[in-house]
Amino acid sequence: MVARSETFRGGLDDVRAFCTVVDLGTVTAAAASLRETKGSVSRRISRLERALGATLMARTSRAVSPTAEGLAFYAKAQESLVLLDEAAETARDARTVPAGHLRMTTSIDFAIEVMPEIVASFRAAYPQITVEMLNTDARLDLAANRIDLALRLGGAEETGYRAVVLATLSVALYAAPAYLSRRPPPTSLSELHDHDLILAWERLGSATRPLTDGHGRAEQLALSPAIRVSDFATVHRLTLAGAGIGHVPSLVAARAVEAGHLVRVLAPWASRGGALRAVTLAGRELPARVQVFREHVRSALARRDLPDGDAFSNREYS
Repeated sequence: MVARSETFRGGLDDVRAFCTVVDLGTVTAAAASLRETKGSVSRRISRLERALGATLMARTSRAVSPTAEGLAFYAKAQESLVLLDEAAETARDARTVPAGHLRMTTSIDFAIEVMPEIVASFRAAYPQITVEMLNTDARLDLAANRIDLALRLGGAEETGYRAVVLATLSVALYAAPAYLSRRPPPTSLSELHDHDLILAWERLGSATRPLTDGHGRAEQLALSPAIRVSDFATVHRLTLAGAGIGHVPSLVAARAVEAGHLVRVLAPWASRGGALRAVTLAGRELPARVQVFREHVRSALARRDLPDGDAFSNREYS
């Protein structure tokens, strides 16, 4: 429950000064401990008494001592100061000590095909950090969903957030060996019209795909998909099942290619898939748990052999 502002209007430094006087027994000792003058400490206590409407200290010409009300207030106030100091220490540690709970989100295909090994190695390196993954193709708002970090594939930059570009990706054409055993692989872009194509988020009718070969040649290819789906994860799965030639992010397809479950078609032709961004809440400093996770993802991807057209970056915008 949030404390009501009308229950206490005193200053925290005034409360701390009062508790220090009670702890050390004299205003002189408290002033030395707080690095203030005796007059400053005395004014703090008087101000606190006015805020509370109670006499906390009994004063004589020789000494001060807490009243019964002062002792009762001290017992609760000292406990609260300890809790506040612990909370402040926890907040400071969050910026420097990688620990706690990390809540992140990414697309379904990236979560399934790329993140398992990365999260496993991250947990091995930082067992003190727990991880929660929200895997969805919906673009969740970080603040509204209390998300520490989002890994975004492509798409526009998001205002109000900080982002680091981890890599620029390509989307290439792949097919399963089972499909290619039934249908001769295309040897030119024009032959794609004779194949079953699997594309994501296409409008009705043909879709124009810009393809480049990495050597300055570019083609605007109008393709009519045999299967049209809403996300790359489904494109990937249908391609693995031998349903046709899929247009899949190369980083997502990499594991299946290594295992021999997919074959790149018409290399080096590919589309630019945009950037892989690590998006975080804007602010002066990220919690340490977020910083180490972001860098772990970057280094884990850098150790992989990315297909031609994919590259790493550390460009930041906010």
